[in-house]
Amino acid sequence: MDTNELLLEKLKIEVSVPADVDFTLKLFDSAIAYQQKNGYELWPKFSKQLIETEITEGRHWKILHEKTIVCVFSVLYNDPVIWKEKDSEPAVYLHRIAVNPSYKGKGIMKKIRVWAIQHAREKKKKYVRMDTWGNNENLRNYYINCGFNYIGRQYLKDVNGLPGHYGGSVLSLFQIEV
Repeated sequence: MDTNELLLEKLKIEVSVPADVDFTLKLFDSAIAYQQKNGYELWPKFSKQLIETEITEGRHWKILHEKTIVCVFSVLYNDPVIWKEKDSEPAVYLHRIAVNPSYKGKGIMKKIRVWAIQHAREKKKKYVRMDTWGNNENLRNYYINCGFNYIGRQYLKDVNGLPGHYGGSVLSLFQIEV
């Protein structure tokens, strides 16, 4: 077993708590800096209220290595604006995955994939789904290498109900059938 596999075995996934909000926002800032440095499309500055709402609703998760937050992500159970008619199929949707820079390259997404499949089964869902910027080929290939099936692009026109950064976006869509 290599070092990354040993690390993944030690990680715990827990629902986030209100005390995690500020660190979550720092992880988002770090992700935006990484996107900017590499010439990718940028996330917007997410509001503190958005994260607080997700935490209150039990839809925001963190991955811990001992007491260090390694990664955060959000979960939805419906995503009709992005997934359109496919949203009628029962799915868990992963959003806003941000990895602590100290843990990049350690296979964290594989840990999320395993957890999400189990979570989908517990919630009686048929799919785990996610989207990312449609023009980020590196990220698209990364998610494919992590075991997600690339199912194509989605061009968003009607973005009612989504944050403003989705206007006119092209997204890459991924899913795993559980």
